[in-house]
Amino acid sequence: MALASRRLRQGSADYWPGFVDAMATLLLVIIFLLSIFMLAQFYLSQAITGRDEALQSMQAQIAQLTDLLALEKGRSADLESSLASLSASLATAEQENTRLSGLLADAEAGGEEAAGLRAALSEQEELTAEAQAQVELFNQQLAALRSQLASLEAALEAAEAKDKESQAQIADLGRRLNSALAQKVQELARARSEFFGRLRQALGNRDDIQVVGDRFVFQSEIFFDSGSAALNPAGEAELRKIATAIKEIAKDVPSDINWVLRIDGHSDSQPISTPEFPSNWHLSAGRAISVVRFLTDEGVAPNRLLAAGFGEYQPLAAGENPDALRRNRRIEFKLTER
Repeated sequence: MALASRRLRQGSADYWPGFVDAMATLLLVIIFLLSIFMLAQFYLSQAITGRDEALQSMQAQIAQLTDLLALEKGRSADLESSLASLSASLATAEQENTRLSGLLADAEAGGEEAAGLRAALSEQEELTAEAQAQVELFNQQLAALRSQLASLEAALEAAEAKDKESQAQIADLGRRLNSALAQKVQELARARSEFFGRLRQALGNRDDIQVVGDRFVFQSEIFFDSGSAALNPAGEAELRKIATAIKEIAKDVPSDINWVLRIDGHSDSQPISTPEFPSNWHLSAGRAISVVRFLTDEGVAPNRLLAAGFGEYQPLAAGENPDALRRNRRIEFKLTER
C-alpha cells in the first residue's frame, strides 16, 4: 500500500507543475499586456499633449483674427455710412451750386444783385470743393480698409486650414504611435518568451523555482546561506547557467528595444541586525547586488542589469510559519523595457 501511495503521489506531481506553469504563463501574458497598454497610453498622451498645446495656440490666434475681422467690418460699415452722408451733402451742394449759377446768370442779364450772388456762388463752390475732398479721403480710407479686410479674411482662412491639418496630423500621429507600440509589444513579448524558455531549459524543472506573473522566482537558499549575501558554490553554478541564457538571448533581441533584466532581492519578516546588515533592506539589496556583480563577471553587459532591494515589504505568502518565511526569502528576475 505504501508503495502504491508513493507512486500515486509521484504521478500527481508529474502533471501538476506543468498545469501551474501554464496558468502562471497565462497570468504573465495578461499582466504584461496590461502594463504595455498603460505604457502605450502614457506615451500617446505625452505625444498628443504637445500637439494639443500647439492646437490651442492656433485656435487662440483664429479667435483673435475673428475679433479683428469683426472690428474692421464695423469700421468699414461706419466709413460707408459716413461716405453716403457726405455723398448726399455733396449732391445737395452741387444742386445749390447749379441753382446759384442760374440766379447769377439771370442777375447779370438783368444787372441786379450780381455781386452778392457771385459771393454766394464762390462760397458754395468752396463748400463743394471741401466736400469733394472729404469724399475722396473717405474713398481712400475705405479702399485701405477693404484691403485690410481681405488680408484678415485670407489669414483667417489660412489659420483654419492649418488647424484642420494639425488635427489630421494628430490623428495620424496617434495611429502611427499605436502601431509602433504594438510592434514593440510583440517584439518584447517574443524576447521575454524566448528568454523564459531558454532559462527553463538551462535550469530544468525544479520545485524551488517558480514563475510568478512576469518574473522568475528563486528561493534565496539556492544562492545564499542564511543571513549572508555571499554566493555559495551551488548558487554560482546556477547563475552561470542563467548568464549563458542571458547572453544568448541578448544577441537576438532587436537593437531598438532598450531592455533590462531587473534583479530583485526579498527577505522574510524576521528582523536582522548585524554589523554588515543593519536591516532586511541591506540584506535584500546586498544579495541583489551580489547576483548582478556575478553576472557581469560572467560577461553580461552591465547596462542590461538592475539591482533592487525590497526587504520584507513585498511578501509572496502571508503569515509567520516556516513555509511562508521560506517563500518570501527569494531572488526575482524580471525582463522588462526601460
